[in-house]
Amino acid sequence: MWSNISAAPFLLTGFPGLEILHPWISLGFFFIYVSILLSNGTLLFLISEDHTLHEPMYYFLAILAATDLGVTLTTMPTVLGVLWLDHREISHGACYFQAYLIHSLSIVESGVLLIMAYDRFIAICNPLRYTSILTNAKVVKLGLGVLMRGFTLIVPMIITLSGFPYCRSHDLSHAFCLHQDVIKLACADTTFNRLYPIALVSLTGFLDSVLILISYILILKTIMEIASGKEQAKALNTCVSHISCALVFYVTVIGLTFIHRFGKYVPHVTYIIMSYVYFLFPPFVNPIIYSIKTKQIQNGINRLFSFHRI
Repeated sequence: MWSNISAAPFLLTGFPGLEILHPWISLGFFFIYVSILLSNGTLLFLISEDHTLHEPMYYFLAILAATDLGVTLTTMPTVLGVLWLDHREISHGACYFQAYLIHSLSIVESGVLLIMAYDRFIAICNPLRYTSILTNAKVVKLGLGVLMRGFTLIVPMIITLSGFPYCRSHDLSHAFCLHQDVIKLACADTTFNRLYPIALVSLTGFLDSVLILISYILILKTIMEIASGKEQAKALNTCVSHISCALVFYVTVIGLTFIHRFGKYVPHVTYIIMSYVYFLFPPFVNPIIYSIKTKQIQNGINRLFSFHRI
């Protein structure tokens, strides 16, 4: 009996109690998804085609945009499937793979924000050696290091997750698979899968955010030593976009963590909405932030659309 229950597919969930509104809610999600795909896709195309943007700062921005696209493309099929078609079933293998991609890309995004802070640190605190330190080879190594960290550290908990029997309800809390959701349904000793994520978050997200904070303390110290107020403003302005993206990412992480920790005190729909904010808000606003605050991106967009009008 247990083997039959364990083999049953997981059931994804949209917005409980609001099923009648799912078609209308899906329109909002569709707009957000299309906006994310177009804006991040345009950013990637612009950086690849515009030679004035072939610098470390924009290479790292391209990795960030690709990561945001990855998160979006990972969650979009099941979210729209649930909201549009009421297609709730997802096989165990597909669920594990989706959870693997979602959690891996979250670690990758945190790592990308860290190396972007490193780029700004070198550019402001050691500008004369910027090009010699951040060579193309160094950029590739940093990018590969961030990707390898994200996609390898998640493997142990997904492997153990796939080995558990599932004899309880197969209903998940979201329209996509998350490790913390699936693990609640397991009928086995899940001590490792409960402790490993805590250690993982401490060694990645928390450590990354601390290093980013330290880098900006050193950057601010360097900027304050610049005599000219105009030069101070110019140097600080080059960091505004990255600071904004980092705040968007880590504030949503902290918000989701608090909701998850004190979830029994808030409506369940709040937890669901916060999860969507965590996965959709950063990919949605990151290209907007860089388009508004970075003059080189603005110029590149103007050249791109001017070229297509000719």
